[in-house]
Amino acid sequence: MNQAPEIIERSRTDRGDIQLQKREDHFEIIYNGTFLMATYNGESERLLVRSALKKCKHPQRVLIGGLGVGFSLEEALSDPEVGRVDVVEIEEAIIRWNREQLAPYSGYALDNPRTNVIHADLVPWMSETDASYDAICLDIDNGPDWTVSESNTGLYSDQGINAVIRLLRPHGVVSYWSATASPAFVDYLKLFFDEVEVLSIPQLRGEPDYVYLAASPKRKQDSFSL
Repeated sequence: MNQAPEIIERSRTDRGDIQLQKREDHFEIIYNGTFLMATYNGESERLLVRSALKKCKHPQRVLIGGLGVGFSLEEALSDPEVGRVDVVEIEEAIIRWNREQLAPYSGYALDNPRTNVIHADLVPWMSETDASYDAICLDIDNGPDWTVSESNTGLYSDQGINAVIRLLRPHGVVSYWSATASPAFVDYLKLFFDEVEVLSIPQLRGEPDYVYLAASPKRKQDSFSL
């Protein structure tokens, strides 16, 4: 895809600039000048959800952190056992684009009656909600070692991980998406969970994407330094 992109919309937020652009038949989202996601490369986003649901015994309720272009949501809805999917997204523009330009790429997933979209900052929201989930699938920024928005680093801290654990039902699973390998984060997860697994997804260009799966939280969640 060497064609120059057509800028569809640019939005300025408290966290920076977010842009929707079209390149040939696909859309891309650019955040503070950094490529974030596109409609032509969703396999790892789908695996983020598919692997977590497979590891769950009965994935009835799912939380997705980060709407993206809707691929993770569509994957969750494809499982007939899933009765409800809560999607937390901080950017109003991304929610709106998923209802408009991006809707066909996710099979109009936001229109599904099992979908509940929440416009909020994920980490504070997790600390306040009384909901519980069988699977929590997190695709926030570019992963633990490459955060475009500084506020997202909290998701990968002891505060963020403990917030996740509080929301997990017995036998629940959490999955994290990352654009880079992060051995340090894997070791960090092992301080909180007895089961940690790393999945690698090859890409046509560049390094693989990664999914980190964690289950069986340890009985006591202490504070650690990454």
